[in-house]
Amino acid sequence: MGTISVVIPCLDDAGFLAACLDALGAQTRPADEVVVVDNGSTDDSVAVALAHGARVVHQPLRGIWPATSAGFDAATGDVLARLDADSLPAADWLERLERRLGASDAPTVVTGPGEFYGGSAWTRWAGSHVYIAGYFWFCGLLLGHPPVFGSNYALRADAWRTLRDIVHRDRADVHDDLDLAWWLQPGMTVAYDRALRVGVSARPFDQWSGFVRRIRMAFHTLAVEWRAWPPLDRLHERRLGAPAAGGALAADADGATDAEGDSPITA
Repeated sequence: MGTISVVIPCLDDAGFLAACLDALGAQTRPADEVVVVDNGSTDDSVAVALAHGARVVHQPLRGIWPATSAGFDAATGDVLARLDADSLPAADWLERLERRLGASDAPTVVTGPGEFYGGSAWTRWAGSHVYIAGYFWFCGLLLGHPPVFGSNYALRADAWRTLRDIVHRDRADVHDDLDLAWWLQPGMTVAYDRALRVGVSARPFDQWSGFVRRIRMAFHTLAVEWRAWPPLDRLHERRLGAPAAGGALAADADGATDAEGDSPITA
């Protein structure tokens, strides 16, 4: 199967990051490399990463997609596994990823759901049954295959080298996982493993505004992707095996983004 790099974007999340790196240190199949992408932290995130033996990459352009892309570019593994700083992978997470990627169907991406921790019972329920379940169901219909869940997936490095100049990697106003899934090229596949579970913090849903913000960003991401590569065209061209024009080429037409990725800034 080759080597595995785990990429973790991080912004001022020292406490969560320490727990995530502790969980990675307890894997039954150890990571060959852990890359923490510092997105401009002012807390002890970098010190925590270094203390756990992680390699630190700095990305001053704020946003999950810019940070993730920088980590993927810097990683040396044959497989690029992805977590958030507040993710808590099960002890067999990397072992399960490696086994699924090595199966006879050789998927390009393997992804799974998240199990929310913290917050109230309501926020955990809404996160699992409305946000994540709705994302997999609705986007799966549009894509014709499972989408990718950003807190829990692994991608083959050779596929990233094809996709890195196609996706909207410098945009902070789109969901990176949906953007990645949308621009998978003909022949690239996604395998969904229900048992591949990762703990995910429920903090984004502690306030109603956080839940609404994520839903709003999801629809904005869909609008960006829809304009760049309409779903029916995408399905048709994937069946024909026709490569798509880069989504990044349409970024200027859709508008630049602000530093926090809340909304597009138009001229």
